[in-house]
Amino acid sequence: MFSFVLPLLQPTQPAGPGFAGFLPIIAIVLIFYFLIIRPQSKKRKETEKMLSALKKGDRIITIGGLYGTIHTLKESTVIIKVDDNVKLEFLRSAISTVTIPAPAKEEKVKENKKEEKIEEESSESTE
Repeated sequence: MFSFVLPLLQPTQPAGPGFAGFLPIIAIVLIFYFLIIRPQSKKRKETEKMLSALKKGDRIITIGGLYGTIHTLKESTVIIKVDDNVKLEFLRSAISTVTIPAPAKEEKVKENKKEEKIEEESSESTE
């Protein structure tokens, strides 16, 4: 008598395969994180650290490939000495790499003292 209602009342299969259906999506997200997102954030942090550590006298290369020496540092810009009478102003973010960091004053003093000692020894030995 109610034979047409019985198929509607029987339990059906679940709508999705459950947690196993999300595993490929989770794997793709993890792969993107470790291959793309994480290395980019590390590189960005290193670049920010390099830009904040800039100082007068550093030899740098800009993004456009211009070589120069830092002449003056400002808050968001840098004046670069390219030649004797040529100075250009760039944004800090336009600096790609620091090729030769400026030697510290202490190192210069030590080098000068070593040179003086060598000169004294050579002058004493010639006498």
